[in-house]
Amino acid sequence: MSTAMMIDTLWVLLASILVFFMNLGFAAVEAGFARAKNTVNILSKNFIVFAVSSLGFLLLGWGLMFGGDNPFLGTEHLFVLGNADLSFYDGTLTQNVPFWGKFFFQLVFCGTAATIVSGAVAERIKYGAFILFSFVLTLVIYPIVGHWVWGGGWLADLGFMDFAGDTVVHSLGGWGALSGAVLLGPRIGKYGKDGKAKAIPGHSMSLAVIGLFVLWLGWFGFNPGSTMSFANPADVVYILMTTNTSAIAAVLTSTITSWIFLGKPDLGMTINGCLAGLVGITGSCAYVSVGSSLLIGALAGILVVFAVIFFDRVKVDDPVGATSVHLCCGIFGTVCVGLFAQEGVTSLSVRNGLFFGGGFGLLGAQLIGIAAVGAFGFVTTALVWLALKKTMGIRVSVKEELEGLDLGEHGNMAYPDFAPAAGLLPQDDVEAAGEAAPVMPELTKSVPVKEAVPVIHKEKEGLKMTKVTVVTGQGRFAELERALAGLGVTGLTITNVFGYGMQKGHETYFRGAPVETRLLPKVKIEVVVCKIPVETVVDTVQKTLYTGNVGDGKIFVYDVEDVVKVRTGEHGYDALQDE
Repeated sequence: MSTAMMIDTLWVLLASILVFFMNLGFAAVEAGFARAKNTVNILSKNFIVFAVSSLGFLLLGWGLMFGGDNPFLGTEHLFVLGNADLSFYDGTLTQNVPFWGKFFFQLVFCGTAATIVSGAVAERIKYGAFILFSFVLTLVIYPIVGHWVWGGGWLADLGFMDFAGDTVVHSLGGWGALSGAVLLGPRIGKYGKDGKAKAIPGHSMSLAVIGLFVLWLGWFGFNPGSTMSFANPADVVYILMTTNTSAIAAVLTSTITSWIFLGKPDLGMTINGCLAGLVGITGSCAYVSVGSSLLIGALAGILVVFAVIFFDRVKVDDPVGATSVHLCCGIFGTVCVGLFAQEGVTSLSVRNGLFFGGGFGLLGAQLIGIAAVGAFGFVTTALVWLALKKTMGIRVSVKEELEGLDLGEHGNMAYPDFAPAAGLLPQDDVEAAGEAAPVMPELTKSVPVKEAVPVIHKEKEGLKMTKVTVVTGQGRFAELERALAGLGVTGLTITNVFGYGMQKGHETYFRGAPVETRLLPKVKIEVVVCKIPVETVVDTVQKTLYTGNVGDGKIFVYDVEDVVKVRTGEHGYDALQDE
């Protein structure tokens, strides 16, 4: 092997590893933007999607993508698994990298397209349905689009240009995400009766930011690695620079845009903005100047903020913004090739876009490619989703969605705060150790409630104070809060708790072993009322929470002896009043 082959192979290997590492970034961003009760499901999907996409690409995907020069799909040497003679592919992509090196680099791109879909369908997709969809996407749909652009297909012959995958990877994954989100419908509680979108905050912005930086790092393999060669280091570092420049511009403009139009510099929008800048430059990173990359990133950062708002308004519920980032900015980045391409900025750039004297030729090819991939991608992915919907179903039950997919789909909890400590022995283990097991003493008499909890009425001001405590499922809190606010209840104390009653909780497992707890996540809402009739509060809570199923919740009513405001020393009703 020559020195050039060794260097190119090492470069493709390094870039492949960086792109593979992006799976962690997607997992962290999606998990951070989702609620805690769905964390295991998000992480598990991002694990299994790469395994499934790898299998699909190995079985047939590579052959459909690179098997000959048929305009629409590969037809020759389709099956590489078990094929001892792969010399047919010696000239594919590059002569200098061995077959399996080229294969793995394309494989991690295929896996990226599949994992884009995960975030858009989060928090309500059936695990099995997502696995099957990902397999079909990477077995057939992605390879066909890849053949059109990178495998010598009809779009390549037309002059369509997509250096690192704005269309092939990002917008195709975005079309699959959009069709899935539309057919699934929004999450429970996402839209009010007035049709307006409601915020469903993710549980960990820290995790989301960590994921963002992992993705940003991975993009330095994604874009520069698409050279498939280190023969011209100037090209590699140039692409590195356009990639980073677009990202930093988008960070700034998305932050400013959200600050102006939403009132605050929203961190979630900044995260999506950075990703928008990275996506927006992916197709043109080898074809545009550094100055143009600054402008492309700046525009992408603005675009993604309004795209998120748009999809919310049209009731496409995308918990992580995958459609806004990958679909909208993937299309935008593809258009930018036709506008900003500049001959000679790298040895790979041989055409000018509209703004640099190239006329409408390249732009026209880009628009045709966008339309063709959009139509093919949306229709085919929608057909797969529809087939799954009609057979096995694609959405979890209402009960599973409210309680969280971690329990319903996996029997796990990402944050088992109430699991027993590892050093504590269950009763059976205590007996096995030869010690007497503790025996719960029997109650000798029934204690009346009035004896156990003495009640002293506060008569000083002629106003009785009553505390109402409600314990119910976490998914019902937002609706109950609105109902209580409608009564004029302004002060609430909210606590996330775990417990069980008639439901007996859920069995959970860790590495196949049962966890010794049967607790369910609940929310406890406490309010002290004085002038609002207690009966009205209780009746409202009952009507709001009632479904007729076990687990609707319980209401506890207590007399309150006194309330003291610490700052002023006021007592009773005066102490209840807000500032």
